[in-house]
Order: sequence, then C-alpha cells, then structure tokens
Amino acid sequence: MSKEKTAQLRKFVAPFEKADVKASVRQMMNTIPPFFILWFLAYLALDVSVWLTVGISIIAAGFVVRMFIIFHDCTHGSFFKSKKANAVVGTITGILTLFAYEKWKREHAIHHASSGNLDKRGVGDIWVMTIDEYLEASKWERFKYRMYRNPLVMFGLGPLFLVLISSRFNRKDARKKERNNTYFINAALVVLYTVMILAIGWQAFLLIQGTIMFTAGVLGIWLFYIQHTFEDSYFEDESEWDYVKAAIEGSSYYELPKVLQWVTGNIGFHHVHHLSPRVPNYNLEKAHVSTPPLQKATTINLKTSLKSLKYKVYDEENKTFVTFGDIKHLLGNSETAQQ
Repeated sequence: MSKEKTAQLRKFVAPFEKADVKASVRQMMNTIPPFFILWFLAYLALDVSVWLTVGISIIAAGFVVRMFIIFHDCTHGSFFKSKKANAVVGTITGILTLFAYEKWKREHAIHHASSGNLDKRGVGDIWVMTIDEYLEASKWERFKYRMYRNPLVMFGLGPLFLVLISSRFNRKDARKKERNNTYFINAALVVLYTVMILAIGWQAFLLIQGTIMFTAGVLGIWLFYIQHTFEDSYFEDESEWDYVKAAIEGSSYYELPKVLQWVTGNIGFHHVHHLSPRVPNYNLEKAHVSTPPLQKATTINLKTSLKSLKYKVYDEENKTFVTFGDIKHLLGNSETAQQ
C-alpha cells in the first residue's frame, strides 16, 4: 500500500475518532446496571433451580464482555475525551472484569504497535510459531506449544490464567503508576469479594461469579484468537512489516448476528480498530461502512471462524497458517537432521 493510499485511508477514518460523551454514558447505562440486575436475579434463582442460576449467569457474562469493551476503549483513550475520565471508568470496569487497567493499557498498546511483526512477538499476543521455529524447537518446547494451542487448554485454562495470575501481578519493568493501579484493583477485589461472600456465602458466590467470569473469559479469548488467527493472516519480519497492512490484513472482520455484535461492542470490526484504536467501539461499524477499502478485510462468520481452530503454525514462505498435520512429515526430517 502506497504512502498516499495509507494517508488517505487514515483521513477517511479520522472523523470517527471523536468520542461522544452521550454515547459513552448511554453505553455504560445499558451495560453496567443490567449486569448487576442479572447478578441479583441469578442469586434469587437459587431458590428455584441451580440450572436457572447458571443460565442467568451465562447471560450476565455477555454483559461482562460488553463491559470489557468499555474498559478496552478506556485503555486506548477513546471512550471519553478526558484522560482522567478514561482512567476512572477504566479502573472501575477493570475491577468488574478482573483486569488491571494500567498494566493492560501498556501491554495492549505494545500489541497494537507490533501485531503481525515476527520480530516483536511476546507481549499481549497469542503465541505463534513459524514452521522453522517449530521444527528447530526442542521436544519440550514443541510440547508446550502444542498444549498452548490445544482448545481445551486455551479456552479452558486460559481464562483462569488471565484473571487469577496474569492480571494480578505486575511485570518486572512496570513503573510506579502501573504497579499502584494493579495493587489498588487487587485490594478492591479482595474487599468486594469478601463482603459478597460474607453476605451470600462462598458457595453461591462461587457458582454465580465463577460461571459469569469463566464464560466471559472463554468468549474474550475466542474473540481475540479468532480475529488474528485465520488462514491468510498477516505476519512479516521487521524489515517488511507495515502497520496499515497488519491492521487490515492481519485483523479480521468478524461478521456476527446483531445481538452478538451488540454484546461484543462491535469488536468484530477488528480491522478498523487496529487501523485506528482511537475510534470508540460505537463508531467502528460506521467507519467500516463509510470506508470502502476497509471492506476488503478478511470476513469471517460464526461458521467459518470455527475453521481457525485447526490453524497452529505460520508458514512464512506461503504466508498462511497450517495445521500440525501439514508439517508432520517435515518434523521427522528435522529430527533426523538434528541427530
């Protein structure tokens, strides 16, 4: 893509980068209060049926995903014009979604600045190995990678790792502001959860909150995974990497039914978001519809997205994801050569 076309594309998207306070407040009101109402209804439903409680909790999880999108926009400074408002709302929604605001803000910014760059992987990304890297790795490293890419591990243990470990501890190079924000959110969670357990008992709390957060975690990881893992996704070495190409060719347009699009805060327009993180979620669809070049992004839907579960390793030469089965014959040759 030429510099002229890149500049023109950014110009097309620029009008949608402005936060609308009324729209932001409206989104908060149709997301956060309903979540608390559903939580309370799930508790009341225990007198009727545990399964009814689980069902309501699963619905409530959808609102946690929507809350996370608000949190996500705040980390980009796109939900409000005010930096302070983004920080306050981001921290509050961080407590409700179990994510440390400042920590995630920095790591996610790194993800945006390096998505699809093979030389800058490792922060805020899904672990991706190229064919050469996989073939050259030790048996132990390949085993870890296969376990990581196993759906039962990624979507089963992944949510627990994110909320119980990854989001609770600071990185070694974290600055004071980031560390203090993580400590504050952790302390707030301890106080909030202690009060709730004392009020309703640990069994009821674990059933409801556990179901809600695990379901939301699975959905969140799935969304992040699917929007960067598709057959012809974009990956390049540093020397060839291009930000705009990484945004449009390395992020999919996840076409979802309107209800799911609403629940997921339009994050299916991920290519638009990666091109311009300053576009608030409620403007992503508008930017997509109004900018023809953005409509050329890889489009997936609920059915076709399931195919991405088989993609495990990236083929640098052919610019595509492949399965473990596709490179099984190469693995045997590699082990023979190493002996």
